[in-house]
Amino acid sequence: MSAAFVPKSDFLRTLSERGFIHQCSDFAGVDEKAKAGALTAYIGFDCTAPSLHVGSLVQIMLLSWLQKTGGGRPVPLMGGGTTRVGDPSGKDESRQLLSIEKIDENKAGIKQVFSKFLSFGDGKTDAVMPDNAEWLAGLNYIDFLRDVGRHFSVNRMLSMDSVKMRLEREHELSFIEFNYMCLQAYDFVELHKRYGCIAQMGGSDQWGNIVTGIDLGRRMGTGQLYAVTSPLLTTSSGAKMGKTAAGAVWLNEDRLSVWDYWQYWRNTEDADTGRFLKLFTLLPMDEIGRLEALGGAEINEAKKILASEATAMVHGREAAQAAAETARRTFEKGETAESLPTVLISLGERDAGMGVLTAFVKAGLAASTGEARRLVKGGALRVNDEAVSDERATLGAADFRGGVVKLSMGRKKHVLLKAG
Repeated sequence: MSAAFVPKSDFLRTLSERGFIHQCSDFAGVDEKAKAGALTAYIGFDCTAPSLHVGSLVQIMLLSWLQKTGGGRPVPLMGGGTTRVGDPSGKDESRQLLSIEKIDENKAGIKQVFSKFLSFGDGKTDAVMPDNAEWLAGLNYIDFLRDVGRHFSVNRMLSMDSVKMRLEREHELSFIEFNYMCLQAYDFVELHKRYGCIAQMGGSDQWGNIVTGIDLGRRMGTGQLYAVTSPLLTTSSGAKMGKTAAGAVWLNEDRLSVWDYWQYWRNTEDADTGRFLKLFTLLPMDEIGRLEALGGAEINEAKKILASEATAMVHGREAAQAAAETARRTFEKGETAESLPTVLISLGERDAGMGVLTAFVKAGLAASTGEARRLVKGGALRVNDEAVSDERATLGAADFRGGVVKLSMGRKKHVLLKAG
């Protein structure tokens, strides 16, 4: 945001001070609409997986702040139609085309998270959640080419980053993917017609597609439309948000436990703690300022607060507090907390004596016995808080205290192996 521009709306002021804004097509225009509570804005979410992950949280928070600040009406758009095509943005190869049944299944999973962040209804700032399959699935191809396609310049489409990157690297770009930007632009026009939508928000990689939608709207008589994008986030070490060595950090509990979600935020790099408190919590800015100022070992207290606040938004306050208590008992008191991730084995396996390497593989703490063996040699594995020194050791009934044995890799990864 230009240093000379001072927002008058709570919406843009909040986005600005918390670090959400990368680009905006018209700051004054968006600010005026938001100040009047008249900014209906959408963000599209394609249904490529049964859950969104942490990488989508910035976009969800944009919609949430629009509603919380009274700036207008948030519209999370389900991409039931565009998912059938596949967005080429940021991809070196074509996305796998999904069946309609799989897309619907994914859509049902994705919808679950939005009720945690948005209020839906018929009020002025109540959210609505349409699906672009409503207007895309029934399109007549000839009519679409005549009425909409004629407004697109192939020259300009070839200059778009999502297309240019593929062509420069000589990676295949299918014709169906080439049309994705046309469909996204048409979504903007349809959402304006159906819901009075005047702004599209998204990550900075979507800027070209969003501006294309603004241009299509102008050509098709929608009046002034707006674009707002957020920065694409990476951690201070350069890692992509929402991904870990163990896989995606999913928002749905059936894909990732509350404990693992809490731990993801607790493991935030020191340099990212203040930034993430601004983006992923609702804490007041003065409190965030206090936490940002903590140094040395005290920064860990700020990380615990970040973990609990971020987890509470997705999984509820009670679940977040339980995860924090599990961490306290496990790391600070050395207890075996029953709410740690648990893997079941049979009584027969326990009584037969399970190799310690096999146990760590079953618990998901090692990918193979070979990896477990290397971890033993590095002193990284513990059973019931005792270091494993013998790779040929076995776990017997005596190791299962209260029916469980606690397996640990390093200081922060713990799993209970339960016989039953």
